[in-house]
Amino acid sequence: MPRASDVKNGMVIDIGGVPHVVKAMEVKSPSARGAATLYKFRFNNMQTGQKLDETYKGDDLLKEADYERVPVSYSYHDGENWVFMNAEDYSQYEVPDADMEDLRGYITEDLQGLQALIMDGKLLSLQLPPAVELTIVETPPSMKGASATSRSKPAKLNTGLEVLVPEYLEQGEVVRVSTETGKYLSRA
Repeated sequence: MPRASDVKNGMVIDIGGVPHVVKAMEVKSPSARGAATLYKFRFNNMQTGQKLDETYKGDDLLKEADYERVPVSYSYHDGENWVFMNAEDYSQYEVPDADMEDLRGYITEDLQGLQALIMDGKLLSLQLPPAVELTIVETPPSMKGASATSRSKPAKLNTGLEVLVPEYLEQGEVVRVSTETGKYLSRA
């Protein structure tokens, strides 16, 4: 059982028998003598998707949920569900379209590093790699003499995601995009 001070983003904690994933954390160090450092967590309920804010002292023990993290790959989208295949035993998991709202702009057929959190044989959530490589399919033409430190322009990527990219990039180029912030990182 980890202490509150050891909990990191992405960990799955059991709160009242329900798995919650840590989405954000904030550390507050009070200035009074003898006061304990407080850890404020924002959890997402993995069954209902609801947010939960909780505050713990650094020495409080939290129960880590009993789950499995397995590599998966994107198989296909049938209109209502996204289907992912377990890379170890080839079992398939279906995720409803509504649950893919935040992830669909990053999923491609050849995406590497995609992981699923499995509990009791059921897919709880998907975890994307920190960055993905996507192709620019639509952007205004590049400008002659544009430098790396100049202005940005909008670009539509092959998954439908729109990001701001430097002016010198052209259609057809592959770029790296952060899955946490949704922002352009670099050329691939």
